[in-house]
Amino acid sequence: MADTHDPPASRSFDGAARSVHEPAMIPLVLPHRLILIRHGETDWNREGRLQGAQDIPLNALGRRQAVEAAGRLRELAPDFAALPYLASPMQRARETMEILRGELGLDPSAYTIDQRLRELTFGSWEGFTWRDIRKAEREQAQLRERNKWSFVPPGGESYAMLAERIRPVLAELTSETVIVSHGGVARAVLALIGAVSPQKASLAEIWQGKILVVAGDRADWL
Repeated sequence: MADTHDPPASRSFDGAARSVHEPAMIPLVLPHRLILIRHGETDWNREGRLQGAQDIPLNALGRRQAVEAAGRLRELAPDFAALPYLASPMQRARETMEILRGELGLDPSAYTIDQRLRELTFGSWEGFTWRDIRKAEREQAQLRERNKWSFVPPGGESYAMLAERIRPVLAELTSETVIVSHGGVARAVLALIGAVSPQKASLAEIWQGKILVVAGDRADWL
């Protein structure tokens, strides 16, 4: 993953701009704005290793990215102290959340953990790089390249499965909410709201230390 100071390749995902020929899910309509933050960088991110269910802590850059995200959130939502905060149970997400809340002058531990927000699992592929996998399991890797949204790694789950896991989380939101989670979760959100097709969602680059602001069928980087 690139340094947090680099601009995202695409600054927005807009359902209104999606081609009518692209297959899409029936959009989940969020009545309130969602502020979505991917956890900061870990050493495994830097090395290009699949983390999935492995509980890897933030590295020094990841901790700085969490501080930067707090500054962006302060500008975006002046009423940040009154918002609900939800996080994945994984260490890298909880650490990001606690640094962010501490920077905002909030109780670092006063947030809700939701097990459904954990990362997409890669099963027996976790800990390996894509280069390792393409070399050891070439056919499986090629199958995934053809349909990343629906492909299920050995012992893992697909983006389609992840989307169904987090759909109830989004449906239960009753107000503007801050969520700290993972790249896979963010891609599933993009497909669920209809911002992009599922296949394009599976290819979307999700940046660390930046905020994805979701409203209606659109999501914008801050």
